[in-house]
Amino acid sequence: MMMQLSLEMMLLLIAGAFFAAFVDSVVGGGGLISVPLLLATGMPTTDVLGTNKLAGTMSSLTSTVSFMRSGYVDLKVVRGLFILSAGGAVFGTLVLRAIPSDFLRPIVVVMLILITLYTVFRKNWGSMSTFRSLTKGSAWLMGMAALGIGFYDGFFGPGTGSFLIFVFLMLGFDFVTAAGNAKVLNFGSNIASLVTFIFIGAVNYQIGIPMGLAMICGSLLGSRVAVRKGAAYVRPLFIAVCTLLIGKQVWDLLQ
Repeated sequence: MMMQLSLEMMLLLIAGAFFAAFVDSVVGGGGLISVPLLLATGMPTTDVLGTNKLAGTMSSLTSTVSFMRSGYVDLKVVRGLFILSAGGAVFGTLVLRAIPSDFLRPIVVVMLILITLYTVFRKNWGSMSTFRSLTKGSAWLMGMAALGIGFYDGFFGPGTGSFLIFVFLMLGFDFVTAAGNAKVLNFGSNIASLVTFIFIGAVNYQIGIPMGLAMICGSLLGSRVAVRKGAAYVRPLFIAVCTLLIGKQVWDLLQ
């Protein structure tokens, strides 16, 4: 699909993509910035989501590699969950074509409020890792969480990174490793969803690739800052992004 944009609009998209990826590389929520910008171009909503998924996949791959190289990913835990997250995303993207996803918005608002309050009141939560290994029960729960959140990412999306981080925090990981693990699963759901969007012809490459290149730069910087500053940086950013997500979803409900 071809679409002519002004130089000013393209530069705005690139700058927004960089900032979105900087935040998204750590705690998710980049779509709060990139999706409204893409909607402002006048593209159909499905094409906006597909194009954003292309750029977001480039971003999540970059931050995944960065966290892995820094040692903040538990490969034993995430390697099996990666497949489940990807499979769930494919199904979610296909279902999106048949069923509008807006009915999820009130549920997402409630879940994000609960996650934010829980994190705020558990002040030392995620400051250090207490995780040892998965039990049979926790492995089943994590499998269902990866499949369910992967489906959600393909079907609706806002808050996916926050939900994944919260699940890993519940397992006992520290904030930085939880963010690294979440990025691996988020990349799985992103790449699977992207392939599905490509299959249905809903990706604008002339916009998505420049945004993706900007997101690679933002992801590199964001993930390096997170690794260097640790939980003292990631925790407040996580709370801030959750709060913004709540505000955005409430605003959309009231429109």
